[in-house]
Amino acid sequence: MPASTHTVTNQAPPLVGYDVFAADRALGEAVVRHLDPELLEGAREELSALGRTTGSAQVQEWGALANENPPRLRTHDRYGNRIDEVDFHPSWHRLLGKGVSAGLTSAWNRPGGHVRRAAGFVVWTQAEAGNGCPLSMTHAAVPALRTDPALAAEWEPRLTATVYDQELRPAAQKAGVLFGMGMTEKQGGSDVRANTTEARPLAEDGTYALTGHKWFCSAPMSDGFLVLAQAPGGLTCFLVPRVLEDGTRNVFRIQRLKDKLGNRSNASSEVEFDGTWARRVGEEGRGVRTIIGMVAATRLDCVLGSASLMRQAVAQAIHHCTYREAFGGRLVDKPLMRNVLADLALESEAATTLAMRLAAAYDDGSEQERAFLRLAVPAAKYWVTKRCTPVAVEALECLGGNGYVEESGMPRLLRESPLNSIWEGAGNVQALDVLRALQREPGALDAYLREVGRARGADHRLDRAIKNLLTELADLDGIEARARRLVERIALVLQGSLLVRYAPPEVADAFCASRLGGDWGTGFGTLPHSLDLATIVERARPVA
Repeated sequence: MPASTHTVTNQAPPLVGYDVFAADRALGEAVVRHLDPELLEGAREELSALGRTTGSAQVQEWGALANENPPRLRTHDRYGNRIDEVDFHPSWHRLLGKGVSAGLTSAWNRPGGHVRRAAGFVVWTQAEAGNGCPLSMTHAAVPALRTDPALAAEWEPRLTATVYDQELRPAAQKAGVLFGMGMTEKQGGSDVRANTTEARPLAEDGTYALTGHKWFCSAPMSDGFLVLAQAPGGLTCFLVPRVLEDGTRNVFRIQRLKDKLGNRSNASSEVEFDGTWARRVGEEGRGVRTIIGMVAATRLDCVLGSASLMRQAVAQAIHHCTYREAFGGRLVDKPLMRNVLADLALESEAATTLAMRLAAAYDDGSEQERAFLRLAVPAAKYWVTKRCTPVAVEALECLGGNGYVEESGMPRLLRESPLNSIWEGAGNVQALDVLRALQREPGALDAYLREVGRARGADHRLDRAIKNLLTELADLDGIEARARRLVERIALVLQGSLLVRYAPPEVADAFCASRLGGDWGTGFGTLPHSLDLATIVERARPVA
């Protein structure tokens, strides 16, 4: 008979065996809002199937195992031959294979593809964020390759396939492929124009030999990579296949894998090129312009990834507080804890609503929507990714000491939380990109103002925030030094306008009162007590 001191009481059950998509009301409503009605039934079935898989005990175990067993580099085989291979735990391959088969690399050629993929990405990466990196880059490579119709015709069907093939062999022999990317170098970082990797033209038109070192090359197990190098005509984009057409390995020397804070299931590497065969993508000297479509798409995935992480963190916090009792009642019913949970839920819903609006703009594809994305993507990338870490910290604290131990899964979320703010350009890079859009592309600001103007008159705090933003935009004095403040306001006003139009009144009221009206402290849990906080928390509660 077990000792009575070992009886377990007052512990929340695991959040498992539920539909991650159906339990996320904000995400589900965004899908309904942005998809054509004739696509809705099929999309819901597809996303709910993925949601049930994500919430299953098996997939949650895969995520934990992939995180606990990071990839391992093998530079040579037993005979001393250079092979430069990365070994992954079987759970990693299962996760990545499921992500590919769920269509998370195939948005560009199907109706409503970006909205459907974005919702799936938010759902699936809650299981384990690490596999989101190769899924994202494979998806994002398409617009860059489309600058060369011949390359696009050859590679796009493989990139957008729903078949995962982990073997290293010529791409022509594979039904589906993955892509990585290598832009940054030691001496430049985000300043890619400082790259020194050299591209020497070969006899065959459009082919080059690359020599140089990449400080960050993501997903080195991929079948192909888009990289930047200095050709005779200037910085140029290239496609580097991992395996050549004759079956020999391209020169792709993996020097080491990065030992990262989080995102540990995913391999990030340093690689060397030494006469590495490459194919030019786009014109010489236009490498940044060629690859910018890939960068914009991966920046949107940073927003989606942060929205995903925030949603999982908030879901875990509310689930725990729904079952945990303290001081004579359930934590979720305590006024102060309810304030914290509602505040976190607001941040999560605002992030999801904005991310899905950006995905819908990709599906629309009109000139106005493209102009809107030019400003909205870097602003959203700046703000949403920066909100991710404080949300993860506060959500972890809601679980108390239980949240501080690895078994809860919350430390994994916390370690992951800064990544999307750094990847594809950290905060200053995004803020400066917004300034460039404002200064060089007036259509971008016009499109943004038309978007937020659709909510004008619905909330006096939003109206005042729009007016104040216009005043800030009219003052160019010291604009670079105050760029972060300006971009923050751009993102908050956009989030507020979307919530006023689409969210329940309780959510929109609380967001406008706190984020736009100034009735808010410096930490979570400082919402005005007069708001309907219980309704906000209940809306965000995951129903297992």
